Amino acid sequence: MTEERQIKHHRVVDYLDAHGLDAVLLSRRCNFSWYTCGAHNYVNAATDVGSSFLLVGRERAVVLTTNIEATRLGEEELRPSEIEIAAYPYHDSGRRDAVFAKAIGSQRVAADAAVPWTKLPPLEPDFDRLRWTLTDAEIARYRALCRDVVRCVESAARAAAPGLTEHALAAALSGRVRDAGAIPWVLLVAGDERVERHRHPLPTGMPVRRYFMLVVCAERGGLIAACTRLAAFGGISEELARKHRAVATVDTALISATRPGATLGEIYAEGQQAYRAVGFGDEWQNHHQGGSCGYNPRELIATPGERTRALARQAFAWNPSIAGTKSEDTILCMEAAPERLGGPTDWPAIAAEWQGRKLERPDILAL
Repeated sequence: MTEERQIKHHRVVDYLDAHGLDAVLLSRRCNFSWYTCGAHNYVNAATDVGSSFLLVGRERAVVLTTNIEATRLGEEELRPSEIEIAAYPYHDSGRRDAVFAKAIGSQRVAADAAVPWTKLPPLEPDFDRLRWTLTDAEIARYRALCRDVVRCVESAARAAAPGLTEHALAAALSGRVRDAGAIPWVLLVAGDERVERHRHPLPTGMPVRRYFMLVVCAERGGLIAACTRLAAFGGISEELARKHRAVATVDTALISATRPGATLGEIYAEGQQAYRAVGFGDEWQNHHQGGSCGYNPRELIATPGERTRALARQAFAWNPSIAGTKSEDTILCMEAAPERLGGPTDWPAIAAEWQGRKLERPDILAL
């Protein structure tokens, strides 16, 4: 068993002990990928719950799946010496039920999603916390993913031309993300007035004339990186420049406040204070500000008064926005200082400052 899997297995065993369980049955994509160190249990990319099931007990882990998925998982995704695969014919519900019954037996098992033919009780939501503190191996993979995702977004923006539709920009970005071995979970594109009107702009056939925004949350090996960039054909108005300087300042406040032990409510309040200080005191009400991430685009969205505390080695993606602009990258909460996981690039930057803390945040690119 690899060191990473040992760490995760010990976390699960401790959870079992604390909750009076013998095993957990995991079919949510986030949990399956987390425990297996990056394997995928889904076919339909638009679902939270996959089609293969991972039973984790104190002594072993076994995947329960159809004959359709068993070959791919065994040959490409899992280490057979570490995780056994128990397959059943996809068309035979009786064999399926027998495989599950044999694997579960008389054990006390809770499931992270409903499995109708087992009638297992639901897993408590606090199981999610097992995913939040990242291992060294996960952090290394996350840094590489974020570098690739930032490169994809920035190169797609640089390749844009006036008159391209939002759909065309989305296709260009999606293609780059897929070429990097990642999967777009969230893909938003807006041009011109749609950037100003909509905080979650699904791409349309509208041609882009003056400026545009690209947003992506992309998954690879279970981990998800978030990134937003804006670009303009020629100059931008002074009002838009003022808004973007302001949102960069709010982002700096949120990132700087992301320290181990700080509650998400305290971090959120720092952002609210920054919105007021830069002259846009009500803008926080028009869109959520982001929160913790990792094996979901957002594990927990911050809200006023939220008492959950940030953890060392936990990922976050803040996304403050002011009508017409936004700032977003994936960061890692660390004891010394937050780390921008995508690393520095040659994208133009704003030197933003909040209460003596200085960060470089992405500016609007002039094309």
